[in-house]
Amino acid sequence: MSTMRLDKFIGKSTEYSLADAKTCIEDRRVAVNGDIVIVASHQVHKNNVVALDGSVLTLRPFRYLLLNKPAGMICSNIDEKYPSALNLLDIDKVEELHIAGRLDADTTGLVLITDDGHWSFHLTLPQNKCAKVYHVTLSQPLSSGVAERFLQGILLQGESTLTQPATLRIIDSHHVLLTLTEGRYHQVKRMFAAVGNRVIALHRQQIGTLKLDISTGNWRHLSNNEVEILRGRYISAA
Repeated sequence: MSTMRLDKFIGKSTEYSLADAKTCIEDRRVAVNGDIVIVASHQVHKNNVVALDGSVLTLRPFRYLLLNKPAGMICSNIDEKYPSALNLLDIDKVEELHIAGRLDADTTGLVLITDDGHWSFHLTLPQNKCAKVYHVTLSQPLSSGVAERFLQGILLQGESTLTQPATLRIIDSHHVLLTLTEGRYHQVKRMFAAVGNRVIALHRQQIGTLKLDISTGNWRHLSNNEVEILRGRYISAA
């Protein structure tokens, strides 16, 4: 944690909901470093001492999960047109979790889930260049020169800047592995549309040093080592 809203800190260190936490703050029951604070959005630093009714609060440990998302689910905290991928988690306090780096409903594969906002924010910043590897199935045979164009950057329809250099490894005429370090809206589909092709299936199989190693619809906790490798490579320098 670098900083966190006071109401969120209380929610993550007690059984209170965010609404209840705000009430506690407004009722002058919360002190930070010995001073009463009545603003829910007050930013708490990791070295601050937060007390509720005189008792010092301690955050629950952050959680880090890897999920193999099936098609037909969305990377949202609530069900919309499609159900949320978080429905697949049999874990307490799912509502505190969020998905770091979204996939479209029809895209399958690796997603990271956490309640550590600092970790996920920096992991998904384009300037931190955390690579994502996608297995792409195309409707038409791949034309010559596409790999070179992707390395140079593609101007997507409606945008004014080229995409960051992307690496394309050809498996066969209709299947490739694409490595990106940014995540623009529908980027993979738009990149191939820009070179006259169409993506008919898209599967993310790697984020940074993490490779997908579980079957569709399943999830697991990241090991401490996996979390710290990503933190050291993409987050600590941020």
